[in-house]
Amino acid sequence: MRPERSLHRLARVPAAGAALLVPASAFAHEGAGLAGGFGAGFSHPFAGADHLLAMVAVGLWGAFLGRPLVLLLPLVFPTVMGVGGVLGMAGAPAPPVEAGIALSVLLLGAAVAAAWRAPVWLACALVGVFAIFHGYAHGLELPSAADPVGYSLGFVTATGLLHLAGIGLGMLAKRPAGALALRGAGALVAIAGAVFVHGALTS
Repeated sequence: MRPERSLHRLARVPAAGAALLVPASAFAHEGAGLAGGFGAGFSHPFAGADHLLAMVAVGLWGAFLGRPLVLLLPLVFPTVMGVGGVLGMAGAPAPPVEAGIALSVLLLGAAVAAAWRAPVWLACALVGVFAIFHGYAHGLELPSAADPVGYSLGFVTATGLLHLAGIGLGMLAKRPAGALALRGAGALVAIAGAVFVHGALTS
């Protein structure tokens, strides 16, 4: 990375960090019309199947695990993802991001498919680790002309909605016949994750 590009990224980090501490309603229209603003951040999680499936899987797993994780996991993921986003904007060193994202899809899907009732602390820790990879990728891909506050709020908002979609699907599957459907959905996510892992390791 060129020195001037690194300095430009570092200059945006404080603003992105501040975005994580301010309620979304306070910036509902902030940066919406800027290149790389709220709209770009909001649409980004929908642009890649790996991001989308992982975020829906967090909701599915939370719905399966029930309280308190149905509430905690959708809070942990966007919060820690924001930290990863700041690290990505700063160009901080990181492990192989694509492999980490692919692995998150595989393991989250497998957790749902296996009906794994992980302890609260372990489920939160795993989701938090996965969120770092997703957030780092978002921050690293932030367009150079982007508004970091609007972009950060956009991808955090979209992430929350995808979690809610997963929770909604999981709740629909709470009936006896639906439990099998929920685990089947997890298996499909895990299969997609295995494909992503293979692609990340062989590319």
